[in-house]
Amino acid sequence: MRRVISIIILLIIAGGLILAFSQIPFGKNKINVANYYIKKGIEETGAVNIITSVVLNYRGFDTLGEVTVLFIAAIGLGAVLFVERKVQRKVSSNKEDKIKKASLILRTGTQLLFPLILLFSTYIFVHGHLTPGGGFQGGAIFASAFLLMYLVFPKQSINKKSSSVAESLGGLIFVGIGLLGLIFSGHFLANFLPKGVPRTIFSAGIIPIIYIAIGFKVGFEITVIIDNLLERSK
Repeated sequence: MRRVISIIILLIIAGGLILAFSQIPFGKNKINVANYYIKKGIEETGAVNIITSVVLNYRGFDTLGEVTVLFIAAIGLGAVLFVERKVQRKVSSNKEDKIKKASLILRTGTQLLFPLILLFSTYIFVHGHLTPGGGFQGGAIFASAFLLMYLVFPKQSINKKSSSVAESLGGLIFVGIGLLGLIFSGHFLANFLPKGVPRTIFSAGIIPIIYIAIGFKVGFEITVIIDNLLERSK
């Protein structure tokens, strides 16, 4: 039975690939994707940053896959470390962790830099449709603020429930906007909101909203990964 199901799934995938590739005129001169993006990108998406228009509009479904890969990696790491953590608690439940305290300069500097790094990360993913940057870059900077805090204050830990809620909300917003595009415009992640005036903060339709969602999702996912790894090292 499993073999029959596997063969059916392979046939469906093969049929889909053949159907997709048959519609693409490979090797013909009229294909000039790069020039099309450059000439039509701002007009069709409202995003001045052409890379953003490609990542979140022309190939937005692929970006959803990238976010999903990071999500699966975070879940896998959490599952592995959870099993190891249970074993370690049984073996060394009576041992005290002796962690060297950071200097006053490092502690004070970290407390000053932490909110500034978070603010900068917010700027990066909020302005992703206007300047180089976006959700993934802003999310990585967001997580670096918590990494700095963990290195200076090793006993600190992020609230797992709150981070899970924020990360899940970011993913739901991304998928929800994609489904709304399917409902209103006929295809997933269609830019159905008003595109506004290019080079202004309130422009590019759904792109800024998606970048904010991705920024928080990626930021909290990487932070949880860092938190899990640091707990493992302890």
